[in-house]
Formats: sequence, structure tokens, C-alpha cells
Amino acid sequence: MELRNDGRKRDQLRPITMELGFVDTPLASVLYKQGSTIVLAAMDVTEGVPYHVKGTGAGWLTAEYALLPSSTRPRAPREARRGRQTGRTIEIQRIIGRSLRSVINLNAVGERTIVLDCDVLQADGGTRTASITAACVAFAMGCHRLMMEEGWEENPLREFLTGVSVGIVQGELLLDLNYNEDSMAQVDMNVGITASGQLVEVQGTGEARPFPREHLNQLLDLAH
Repeated sequence: MELRNDGRKRDQLRPITMELGFVDTPLASVLYKQGSTIVLAAMDVTEGVPYHVKGTGAGWLTAEYALLPSSTRPRAPREARRGRQTGRTIEIQRIIGRSLRSVINLNAVGERTIVLDCDVLQADGGTRTASITAACVAFAMGCHRLMMEEGWEENPLREFLTGVSVGIVQGELLLDLNYNEDSMAQVDMNVGITASGQLVEVQGTGEARPFPREHLNQLLDLAH
């Protein structure tokens, strides 16, 4: 496989653009585009923390994730009409939340809860990793605003974080899988990596068959 179905080389990311401050109502927002995948990430802060953090003086961070009905074809049913979130949605929210908490000093937040909303406007593969990256950008913008306007003395963000997908398709190791590639991947992996190259999240599955340890190492090298 010399060139992929969208003309990229195997180790080439899709084009990435970010429109900062896309909506004005949250504390911070970014419209993040990675190829045909589009995510709107927003950050807000509320007073108080969950029960398990209360009284510690530390803050908390949580994430919410949703696919808009028109983001996929066929149309994705709105989860609110079902009365419950799918297991996939809950899993992705936890991934985003725990990934961001790993690079944040929650003691600098005080007893407040940071909420990161990630809404997928268009899905073409890699929505969870795009959401991790977009959420980090929104958080960084929000922290800057809180320091400038609200007098926060310390920036809670210790290090930038990004996410990317890798996989094996038709025997080839590929970076940043789109939907067509993801749907036929023998191995599918999502990786969260800090700016200093430290791993935060590694989520890999042998979709068709088990894969050897050497492929895991090669996929992690490609993600880095």
C-alpha cells in the first residue's frame, strides 16, 4: 500500500485545523478538524466537586462526549431519546477525562469541577483521539483566561496532551485511520501522548486475530 484511499502516506496525519473561540458561551471553545472528523470542544468550571473529592481542597475534571445525530451516515439516534448513554459513549468520556487528569494539577483548581464537552459534528474515524486533543486545547485556553481575568495564580495544565489512532490495515501499519481504514483494520489502537513523549493512554485491540509484541512496539513508534 503506497498511498491510502485519501492519498496520504502510511505515516502521514490528516490535515488539522483549529478555530479557537468558535462559540462564545463557554469559558473556552475550539472547533477541531482532523481530515473529515470535526469536534467541538468546550470548557467550563463549576463550583464544588464530587463527593469522593470533597474536603480535600483539590478540584476535579470530568468530560462529556456525544455524537451528533447528523455526524454519521446512517444517522446516529440521539441518546437522550433512548433514555441512556451507550457503553461506547461512557467508555470514551472516561478515556477523555482520565487522560486530561493525568496532565493537570488538580490541587491548583481548588474545590471546583472542570467540565469538558466534546461534541462530534462529523465522524470519519479517530473521534476519541481528536476529542482528547481538542479538549486539551480548550482547557489550555480556559486556564489562560482564568489566570488573566479571574486571578488564578497557577496554571493547572502541567503539560500538553494529544491523541492519535494507529492500526494495521491489509498488513500495513498506518497512522491516523479514517473510517474506511478503521472499519477493516486487523489491529486498531488509540494512543494518548504528552508533549514530552510520555504515554497516557494505550488502547489496542486485535480485531481479526492476535498480534505479536513487535507490532505493538512498531505501532507505538508510529504514534509517537
